[in-house]
Amino acid sequence: MEKKDRITIFVIPGRVFFIISLLFFILGCVSFFYNAVFIIWFLTGIGLLPFIILDLILILLLGDRLQVKREIQSSLAQDEITQVKLFISRAKFILPFSIYLYDLHPNSMTVHHSTLNRDSFFPVKLNRSELNSSDTLVFEYNLIPRKRGTWFFSGTEFMMSSFLRFWRLRVTHELISFGRTYPNFKQMARGIDLKGNPEKGEVKQIRKRGLGLDFESLRDYQEGDSIRSIDWRATSRNRQLDGKPKLIVRNYQEEQDQQILFIIDSGYRLPDLQFDSALNAMLMLSYVALKHGDAVAAASFGSSNLWIPPRKGVSAFTSLMNGLYNLQSSPVPSSPFSAMENALKHLNRRSFIVLISNFREEDGESLSWILPRINQRHLLLMVSFREKEAEKLAFPDNHILQQPELNHKKPKIKTDDEVLETAAAYSYLANRRRLYRKWEHLGLLVLETSPSRISSALINKYLSVKRSGKL
Repeated sequence: MEKKDRITIFVIPGRVFFIISLLFFILGCVSFFYNAVFIIWFLTGIGLLPFIILDLILILLLGDRLQVKREIQSSLAQDEITQVKLFISRAKFILPFSIYLYDLHPNSMTVHHSTLNRDSFFPVKLNRSELNSSDTLVFEYNLIPRKRGTWFFSGTEFMMSSFLRFWRLRVTHELISFGRTYPNFKQMARGIDLKGNPEKGEVKQIRKRGLGLDFESLRDYQEGDSIRSIDWRATSRNRQLDGKPKLIVRNYQEEQDQQILFIIDSGYRLPDLQFDSALNAMLMLSYVALKHGDAVAAASFGSSNLWIPPRKGVSAFTSLMNGLYNLQSSPVPSSPFSAMENALKHLNRRSFIVLISNFREEDGESLSWILPRINQRHLLLMVSFREKEAEKLAFPDNHILQQPELNHKKPKIKTDDEVLETAAAYSYLANRRRLYRKWEHLGLLVLETSPSRISSALINKYLSVKRSGKL
């Protein structure tokens, strides 16, 4: 989107003005000691002054000589290159000596500098001959949105030099373009038919023929079908040409019309990288679940308490994107207990709840009495990220083996502080795993993964739940 621009003009001394002023000052210092030099200094000042004033009058009379219009999509995808077009046209015939362009893009975006064919970014010098020879000059460059959320361009700025280069005219067109940067929905659109190797962190096939719990149709028996899927009543009514029974099997599909609730921690437990990975995984799985006919709801706790009610259909994905695109994490306290308590108030039917946070030993006590209540009515999946730094401290030998360049080095003798750090890290991880085993014993689902694999891990867990009939 774009708003009509206003124009602000400032006159700034140019480089030639500063050089001449410096030389004039030096000459004035010398003239203090020599009368002959004083006469030269005085005459030089009188001679330069008309040219400086005339150059200033001309640049002021010329004023703004250009008109500009920007073209950019209002909905962008994070980390996807987007093109910006500036349409620059002459408002009057005479142009200044040189014109430099600055497009005041948001700080949340970076210029893809290869499109400028130069090592640096703005300013860019415009070609006066192209402006003179054509009605409109089209300047194109690419931006990469790095952060989700709303964005706006504050304007476009031209720096114009006077003919004698004593002065520069800074003209700012308050040409405001604004829009939204969403999570990378282009990758999600490419993930409609997800296949892969789950052992490598990839995604299993979304649907397999004949598997599921809901009856879909009858079909002829094929090699490899389970004997348990044979419909003997339908088989007894069908005969082959030779009189033998024709085996008929029941074809099942995965259950639909189920409900999924995502709850994401937007507090201190999930820093920016982990939070962005978790949010992208939520949206990816939401897309898959909506394609499977399930209803999807979303909530957050911590820095932002958000609730998006459950909706069905692929069109609901747009509402989810609009509700979650601007969600950010902040270093503030967050309470998984309050999030679960709030979820119980909103849910009126059995749901698959996916709670994403970083769970620690102290969460075992704070959630001890509410988790059984949740587990009675719903199916809960507790998702947490691996603590890579703690693992490096607790298992330093494994870390060294993963880096061959360190294998030839002699083992370093640890200090007392390093031994204590290793012991503390090992104790922390052991208590964490003990908590996860306790939750699994209660019948909860637990998933611990890395930011790079959370999308595939969540989708695989969802598909296994769908096929198991637990929901």
